[in-house]
Amino acid sequence: MAKILLASSNRGKLVEMQALLRGIDLEFVLLDQAGISVLVEEIGATYAENASLKAQAYARQSGLIAIADDSGLEVDTLGGLPGVRSARFAEIAGASDADRRATLLKRLEGKPRPWTAHFHCTVAIALPDNELYLADGECPGEVIPDERGTNGFGYDPIFWMPELHCTMAELSDVQKNQVSHRARAVAKIRPVLTKLISKGQ
Repeated sequence: MAKILLASSNRGKLVEMQALLRGIDLEFVLLDQAGISVLVEEIGATYAENASLKAQAYARQSGLIAIADDSGLEVDTLGGLPGVRSARFAEIAGASDADRRATLLKRLEGKPRPWTAHFHCTVAIALPDNELYLADGECPGEVIPDERGTNGFGYDPIFWMPELHCTMAELSDVQKNQVSHRARAVAKIRPVLTKLISKGQ
């Protein structure tokens, strides 16, 4: 069984990745399990740069294949904001997900609806020798002013998906792993990971 370093110490992301990559003979290792305590700062200007920074740095440190991702919400009427700054959009120390949602809705006040938007995710797989693979995924929808659902995080409770008539936070884990931006990016890069493992990388 191949060991793959997941560029996170978040157990929730571990469960999600295990579900998305079910069927591949691999074992995930988290950063803390690999003894990595110095985290890579996301200073890139794009999702690809941030995902690549993390995947390549952690692959070199661990000697394992590493998988990382960066994602964000892009709102059309705000010119693509918050984008790569989605996790830092509130600009206050110790900001919570609720703070970030409140900041976004404040910026949208007075602007005509619908507030069309999409989630974007870039997934990166890196080998210890810096070999790198990337894949992107998007999920279209719109931002709504009232929160709905509890099975999510970040901007999920205010991200409405018209085709499914619900917010992302109202989806079950199984449903989310079929339609989310991360699920779509992982589905694209899955054949690459399968090939690397079969080659004994």
